[in-house]
Amino acid sequence: MARMLIHEIKLGALSVGDPLPTERELCERFNASRPTVREAIAQMQMSGYATSGGGKRPRADKPTVGKIIVSAADHIREALGDAEGGAQLEQLRQFLECGAIREATRKANNMSIAKIKQALDANYAAIGTEDFGRTDIAFHRSILSVVGNALILALHDNFVDLMLSHRPQHTDQLAHDQVVYEEHREMYEAILAGDAGRASDILDRHLERSYRSRLSPPSKAIVKGADDETSG
Repeated sequence: MARMLIHEIKLGALSVGDPLPTERELCERFNASRPTVREAIAQMQMSGYATSGGGKRPRADKPTVGKIIVSAADHIREALGDAEGGAQLEQLRQFLECGAIREATRKANNMSIAKIKQALDANYAAIGTEDFGRTDIAFHRSILSVVGNALILALHDNFVDLMLSHRPQHTDQLAHDQVVYEEHREMYEAILAGDAGRASDILDRHLERSYRSRLSPPSKAIVKGADDETSG
């Protein structure tokens, strides 16, 4: 049943946004029980070919890259609780952004460079404030948007934002913000100069340093009684 309805949506017999037939109509058409009909609709929803909500009848839909990524974000949240899963996501981001900044540097025109500069200025103004993280994300996104790839932007919007939200606060937030901004400024200057290799190298070091800083061990613990043992 689900396969047949999906086929009709692909052919255009059911347009995106059209309500699906009622459960009763589907029961009669396919000679099926209501539980079977509901299971079929649930399969369509999981595949991205039906949406529902607000107590209304399910409607025909089609899956898109953006919708699939949004759906996958729920599973990514679970992976972030695992050290290995988090490291894999960080590596994915590093490969993705380093390649993207090379392409962005080659394609950047005056308008796109001006937008990156605007994001950089906002990042500078937010140093030492709660808005720094948001402007950090916006700066990276301003570079990725130059590439014009919807998949890259969808990955960034749904995963990078999620990853950054799980990062711990730094002991010296002001010093951290200043380091991050300086690296952003160097990236911008490389883009402005049209040096794709340098822009990618700076971003690679930037992301590597950021991740390594979160892998640092805790400060040396002070063991109770240690002074007494070493003082004699």
